[in-house]
Amino acid sequence: MNSAENGFSGTVKDFIRKHHRHEPAENQCTSVLVKRIKAPAHLVWSLVRRFDQPQKYKPFVSRCVVRGNLEIGSLREVDVKSGLPATTSTERLELLNDEEHVLSIRIVGGDHRLRNYSSVISVHPEVIEGRPGTVVIESFVVDVPEGNTKDETCYFVEAVIKCNLKSLADVSERLAVQDRSEPIDRA
Repeated sequence: MNSAENGFSGTVKDFIRKHHRHEPAENQCTSVLVKRIKAPAHLVWSLVRRFDQPQKYKPFVSRCVVRGNLEIGSLREVDVKSGLPATTSTERLELLNDEEHVLSIRIVGGDHRLRNYSSVISVHPEVIEGRPGTVVIESFVVDVPEGNTKDETCYFVEAVIKCNLKSLADVSERLAVQDRSEPIDRA
């Protein structure tokens, strides 16, 4: 078991092993974050899978333009809101699996210091307080920029991802309340 799996339940560890395999080089850092959301997985996935509309839940994205058809290899140009040390990011869709609810992107350009950044986000159904809920797992690997430590780099990327996951939870839970899902029996 790698260190990224410590502290997670058995089921979450299985998802990490299956979908979140990163093999960092010496000058890279990697991490895995987990967020439980009180909304059905299909609803959460409907937001996550929108490679063409990350601004639906990512608060630092002001605008996104995808060129051509939405398919593996598609590129999106993302404009970043002020507050982050960047204004643009060019990202490639690496994986979009609607059956397993997995999305992977790679940053291929932009005016920021995230070089060789790749992330995977997966969405898994779970019962939370007797209702349909979701476990979202996001992992990444990225180069450590000159002048930074692995800890500083991971801390920065984790802070952005935590903010995105909190926003994803807020948006999803608001939509779920509007949907008024009925409780499900614990089987």
